[in-house]
Amino acid sequence: MNIREYFGRISFDKPHKDADLQTLTAILEHHIQTIPFENLSMHCGEAIELDLQSTYDKIVRKKRGGWCLETNHLLFWALQELGYDVCMLGANSYEPAENGYTAEINHVLLKVVIEGDSYIVDAGFGGSYQMWQPLMLISGKDQPQGPGIFRFMEDNGTWYLEKVKRKHYIPGHSNNANPDTPQLENIRKIHRFTLEPRHIDDFKELNAYLQVSPDNILQKKSICSLQTTSGVLALVGWTFTEMQYNYTEGMDLVNITTLTDEEVEKTLKDKFNIVLENKLVPVNVRGLPPNLVDKIQL
Repeated sequence: MNIREYFGRISFDKPHKDADLQTLTAILEHHIQTIPFENLSMHCGEAIELDLQSTYDKIVRKKRGGWCLETNHLLFWALQELGYDVCMLGANSYEPAENGYTAEINHVLLKVVIEGDSYIVDAGFGGSYQMWQPLMLISGKDQPQGPGIFRFMEDNGTWYLEKVKRKHYIPGHSNNANPDTPQLENIRKIHRFTLEPRHIDDFKELNAYLQVSPDNILQKKSICSLQTTSGVLALVGWTFTEMQYNYTEGMDLVNITTLTDEEVEKTLKDKFNIVLENKLVPVNVRGLPPNLVDKIQL
């Protein structure tokens, strides 16, 4: 494993002498625009290992993506190599259908300290709730980014991340909101976490559980999403969604296409630069919220 090979994978060729915020921001942006959030391994008969060498080989050398346990572990290693003060944290994701947070920690994210200021860095959430830049760990402050306005709220040592969503315009869809009509803030909770440092070994049981439990959404849906310079791409089962952020003030443009099996493979290659070694069996269990980018907890 070497940092130059990782830089090549994420197409990062800027100066990086100092472990500063500017470099951290650039690395995160390149990472999320080249490494997809995806769970395709479990839908094409591949086991997902948590050791760093396996993750490095999969993402850097085989040019795959991964879920949070993989892609944030890789980013953690890279930031350590560059001299950043970085540690892993564990989070409980918010489940809209349950109107609450998961009972168990099911997400890994990173905390980076630069010149005394703490930032949350997360390259593994995917979809439209993926941050584009590091978020300063400060309670109650609006932090606007391309995907929307992110905000932390702290309560007795527990931190809550939320996002103010924009409305969606879906061409040909009868339920579109009128962009000229004022809308109330639409706040979406994302996850909660504490600042207790974690180790990747703390997530081994979670990694094993997610690959065998029939009830979790990663088993029910084959997912691949990738951030772009203007929005996000998502392939869930046979449904391909392209979202352009803020294409008109306060409104995101969403285009949804249903693919055939053959088109799924071609879309993975053309849009996500992924060529699978084994045959993918697309999955998209029905009966879950239909707006795939916005509703699915990635």
